[in-house]
Amino acid sequence: MNWEIILKELACPRATQDLKLNTKNRNASIKAEHIQYGPLNLEDEGYWVRAADHWNTSVEVAKKSKCSNCIAFDISPRMKDCMPIVDVKGGLGYCWMHDFKCHEDRTCYTWAAGGPIKDDKTSKQNQMRKEAKKRIGKTF
Repeated sequence: MNWEIILKELACPRATQDLKLNTKNRNASIKAEHIQYGPLNLEDEGYWVRAADHWNTSVEVAKKSKCSNCIAFDISPRMKDCMPIVDVKGGLGYCWMHDFKCHEDRTCYTWAAGGPIKDDKTSKQNQMRKEAKKRIGKTF
C-alpha cells in the first residue's frame, strides 16, 4: 500500500475520542516520576521550581518550556478536528509522547524543543511511527 494513501486514511488517535482513555493516560503522566505533567494550577510556583531543578535551569527558562513549543504537541488541522472540545482558555493539542490531550500552557519532564506540530503530514507521520512502535512493543 502506498504511504500517501495510508496517511490520508489515518483516524483520530483513540485518546482524542475516548474520554476514559484520555483521562487514564493524562493521570498516569501526572503521577509518573519521569513525566510529571503539570502544573494543575498554572500559578503553582513549586511545580516550576521542581521542573527547573529537573532540567538544571532557571524557573524563568522552565516556564518557557511548555507543551505549546514541544516537539510532541500536535495542533495540526487534522488534530484540531479530532478534539471534541476546542473552546477552552488557551489551546488543546495532542501529546504524541504520552497519548492524551494536553493544554498548551502546561509541560512535563519529557518536554523536547522543536514544536509544535502544525501540519497534517507531520501529524500523520507521528501517528504512523507511534502505531508501528506499538506493534513491536516499544514506546514513543
